[in-house]
Amino acid sequence: MTDERFEVRDVPGESRYVLVDHGDDGIAAKEIGEESYVDVGDERVLFHTGVSDEYAGQGLASKLVRAVVDDVIAAGKRIVPVCPYVVAWLPKHPEYQEHIVARRSEHVAAIKAQTR
Repeated sequence: MTDERFEVRDVPGESRYVLVDHGDDGIAAKEIGEESYVDVGDERVLFHTGVSDEYAGQGLASKLVRAVVDDVIAAGKRIVPVCPYVVAWLPKHPEYQEHIVARRSEHVAAIKAQTR
């Protein structure tokens, strides 16, 4: 996702997407949010969503998750929602239903291995 001010970037080396605010001038870039993930085969496990408190209430977490979900689908992967925000967001967007996989024990093990 990009627009004049906000951009979502995948940072595969860190297994996360970042939400960047380019500011009103479009130049100063500041990381203001993230979606952490781990891949298990062709499934991307989304386990943490966060946006800086100073940006709360602007719908940016939703924009972040939509951009991430769209990117995951475009990459041919399926979505495993673990993060409570993503778990709550997906039912409100039934167009993504066919791309969702239920959480299994190997997903939880992969998260634990990554966050140690």
